[in-house]
Amino acid sequence: MVIGACTLYLSIPASHSLKDKRHVLKSLAARVRNDFNVSVAEVAEQDSWQTAVLGVACVSADLAYVQGLLAKVVEAVSHYRLDAQILDYRIETF
Repeated sequence: MVIGACTLYLSIPASHSLKDKRHVLKSLAARVRNDFNVSVAEVAEQDSWQTAVLGVACVSADLAYVQGLLAKVVEAVSHYRLDAQILDYRIETF
């Protein structure tokens, strides 16, 4: 069994409140869940208006599949919302 975890560090410069940020993150997380069948959660920076850290996780029997899936998630997130920019990301497998 292989567990993959991806940490996405996002900037949301147009957000002026936690409500704005929540709107962006909820739609982004829902789309990632639907398109890739992975788990998504905000894991840090919950009180910051313009930054967010999302955690994405998946489980599979194949290491190459997990790495490829999480790489596709990162690529997709960079295109889904123009108001959320990826500052950095990290993919780990266990």
